[in-house]
Amino acid sequence: MMSLNILTPLEYRAIIAQNAKVKRLSLNLSQQNLSIRSGVSLGSVKRFERTGKISLESLLKLALVLESLESFNSLFAQAPLQSLPSLDAILKQIPRKRGRK
Repeated sequence: MMSLNILTPLEYRAIIAQNAKVKRLSLNLSQQNLSIRSGVSLGSVKRFERTGKISLESLLKLALVLESLESFNSLFAQAPLQSLPSLDAILKQIPRKRGRK
């Protein structure tokens, strides 16, 4: 079942960029140092923090340096399969509407 999201993809993009900036600052990294450590250009780091726009590859490189790469493991994880009830169980749940005799 899908959940009802009240945020748009653009809003998520802004939140992710803001969270990355906060994480960078908490690790006491400058944009320049993050750029050097990750191999992502300084311009891309600045644009990402300002607009949220970045390639997936660059985002993963930044996440590695920001110690957040493992968060991507659950991004498209499948929900565990649930067993379906048998037909007999379903029929027992339906209340009878008339008697037999």
